[in-house]
Amino acid sequence: MTFYTINYLNTHQHMNQLFNYIAIITFIVLIAIMGLMYFRHRLVTRYRDLGIIFFLLLLLFIGFQITDMEKTTTQQSQTTQMIPFIKAVARDHNVSPQKVVVNSTTLTDGILVRIEDRDYRVNLSATGDNYTLTRAHVVNHQVNLMK
Repeated sequence: MTFYTINYLNTHQHMNQLFNYIAIITFIVLIAIMGLMYFRHRLVTRYRDLGIIFFLLLLLFIGFQITDMEKTTTQQSQTTQMIPFIKAVARDHNVSPQKVVVNSTTLTDGILVRIEDRDYRVNLSATGDNYTLTRAHVVNHQVNLMK
């Protein structure tokens, strides 16, 4: 079972976007190089063909980036709800927020919260403005903690 700390939720949200940005910049540079090579050697059409291939790959990665941006804005808004939730649970139980870990990056009904080696199941209200914690017992005690 994987649990996430508040530090993980604050810092690890944009790794996939970084890869897409690097790929897009790489393809733009390759298109520019192929364009220069094509204009320099107009009779060699392989530079034009490679430029077209790189342009199509650029369009593909831009499409991936747009899809990722839509997905991450939704996930980021849900993750931003999780951080105040962790702080509220820590305040209610008189512990530091670093001692509270959750098994989901989004705030949903039924997630597990671990507070100092005790597990609780979260029951959210319909509006999501209050919660109750009920003691839970996990079957698998192997925990992968994402810091």
